[in-house]
Amino acid sequence: MTDTIFNKIIRREIPADIVYEDEHVLAFRDINPQAPVHVLFIPKVAKATLNDLSMDDAEYVGRLMVAAASYAKQEGFAEKGYRTVINCNHDGGQTVFHIHLHLLAGRSLHWPPG
Repeated sequence: MTDTIFNKIIRREIPADIVYEDEHVLAFRDINPQAPVHVLFIPKVAKATLNDLSMDDAEYVGRLMVAAASYAKQEGFAEKGYRTVINCNHDGGQTVFHIHLHLLAGRSLHWPPG
C-alpha cells in the first residue's frame, strides 16, 4: 500500500480538524463536506480497500462503526439520524486508498444517494 494523505494525518505531518481519536481510530472533518456534519473515520492501521479485508479484520471495521456511533451520540445528532458510508474503489467513489468511513449528518439525507 502506498503512503496516503491519511497516513500523513495520522503521523501529524499535515494538519486536520481532528474530532475523535482513540488507540485504533482517528476522525477528522472532511475538507470537502457533503453535509453540515461530514467526518471521516480512519483506522490507524491502513488497508487500501474493503477488498483487502479478511474475516480476521472484522474488528478493524467494527471499530470504525462504533467510533462513528459514539461520536454521533456525543455530538447530539444520533437520535435525529445520520448516514455512514464506506466507498470501495474508483466506481464506488473511493478517492483515497486507505479504508475510511464517512459520517454525514446535520440535514435530511435522501435515498438513493446518487
